[in-house]
Amino acid sequence: MRTGYDLELVHLTKRYGETVAVRDLNHVFAPGSYVCLLGPSGCGKSSTLRMIAGHEEVSDGSILLDGHDVAPLAPAQRGTAMMFQNYALFPHLSVRDNVAFSLRMKGVDKPTRHKRANELLALVDMTHLADRLPAQLSGGQQQRVALARALVTEPKVLLLDEPLSALDPFLRIRMRSELKKLQRELGITFIHVTHGQDEALALADEIVVMNDAVIEQAGPAREVWAQPRTEFVARFIGGHNVITLPQGKVTVRADAVQLADEGMAATVMAIEYQGASVAVSTTTEGGDEVLALLPEDQFFAAPKNPGDAVRLRWDEARLHRLTA
Repeated sequence: MRTGYDLELVHLTKRYGETVAVRDLNHVFAPGSYVCLLGPSGCGKSSTLRMIAGHEEVSDGSILLDGHDVAPLAPAQRGTAMMFQNYALFPHLSVRDNVAFSLRMKGVDKPTRHKRANELLALVDMTHLADRLPAQLSGGQQQRVALARALVTEPKVLLLDEPLSALDPFLRIRMRSELKKLQRELGITFIHVTHGQDEALALADEIVVMNDAVIEQAGPAREVWAQPRTEFVARFIGGHNVITLPQGKVTVRADAVQLADEGMAATVMAIEYQGASVAVSTTTEGGDEVLALLPEDQFFAAPKNPGDAVRLRWDEARLHRLTA
């Protein structure tokens, strides 16, 4: 499979009547990368994914794949494949026939399409269940079948709409590593929509944070986490406090905040034990909510209770100035 196809959104816009769901997006997805579109419900991320897939009409703009505008094309002609949130497997077809379905629609003969389906089932470790019906599978197994079915057409770009949301937490973490491994093996671009920050940080080479129909920030996962550009990104990505100081608004990570004998005055509002760490929620005299994430042994060496007055301190080098 050839890898390294460019996907570019050019002034991409989606309107539903008076409502603008996606506003003038311009973005180039690095070929062969794992990209997460991250943002709250209603921010435009699923509409963007569905426009790339061809399941939503484009109101304005272009979707360039390998230099060609695919926006006017039907989903099957684009070189993209989509894996839906509910997996959308055909209940009356076997696992093998589900995977081979799109090849059957293209008129591929039965031996050839079954051979290809078997190769994909081996890739997702589902060969032993090829003759079962979807109802006889667990959620994780159904997800693997849906993945194999999406990949059977050898897409240039695989689009995943909240693919892990239906799974229990343990399986979700296991499937994350399988998705990442599969993307690396195939070398094609994966674009994965999620509202889970942990999921995006664990999977993505690039995170694209969307809010209110636009891209707030895009970049490598570590950069978006460590250097949020806007207050929205700092709050949404989690782990950051937004504090108003005399010199302006800054962020400081919760794990950089210490309880000390001197520093900013605050009152403890809540304590949450998290195993290896303890989350101490405070409110400053200026009204900012500041979270301190303390190592468990450090907290219990001098425990605090809600209502206690404390002082907050951090290394100035850990402050990050918001640029937008």
